[in-house]
Amino acid sequence: MFQVNIFTLYPEFFPGLLDAGNYRSARVNKIWDFNIVNLREFTGSNQRADDKPFGGGSGMVIKAEVISKALNKYKNGFEKVLLSPRGLKLDQNLVEIYTNKTGLNLICGHFEGVDQRVIDKENIKEISIGDYVLSGGESASFVFLDAIVRTLPGVLGDPKSLDEESFSDDLLEYPQYTQPRDWNGIEVPEVLLSGNHAEIKNWRLEQSRSITQRQRPDLWQKYTKKS
Repeated sequence: MFQVNIFTLYPEFFPGLLDAGNYRSARVNKIWDFNIVNLREFTGSNQRADDKPFGGGSGMVIKAEVISKALNKYKNGFEKVLLSPRGLKLDQNLVEIYTNKTGLNLICGHFEGVDQRVIDKENIKEISIGDYVLSGGESASFVFLDAIVRTLPGVLGDPKSLDEESFSDDLLEYPQYTQPRDWNGIEVPEVLLSGNHAEIKNWRLEQSRSITQRQRPDLWQKYTKKS
């Protein structure tokens, strides 16, 4: 079972979508589970989880001692990840790396960040979900865990669907169509109605290539280098 400890200053954010749909079913079936750790329980006598940054500047910084005490209570050998805008950018390859692990200690950053000393001492890896800034790591954690949990064996009804999604083989997914065959005068591409699986496969590949080249030249460059 894939186990996640989520360290946060705002436990009221959870469980949210982590307790809905396939994610709830997967927990019931013991494919994965999570535990919410309230960082404010590790503040000590002064009851402060953060303080002003040395050197000046706006905002507050989460104290090293708070993070350290919380992690020491959950010594489990899991990798420690801090969700941070300056971290390694999340992509599908990174998602698959975490899918193959047995668990994760996930720290939700907040305010101006976390004291660098505990990041270094605890060997915490920083990961970003994109080139933008959020109010905190709690909302980012939903994106991160959604990407990981859905790829765990047994979570999705049809595991083959993972092989044809965007970013598999560095290509974006081809267009999808469903009933009716004619909608407002716009018809489904004829090849999808042909029953010729080889032609359908080729059409989908060409569509994926075209969309990737147009929408994501960075991915297209990676794809062409491998081809």
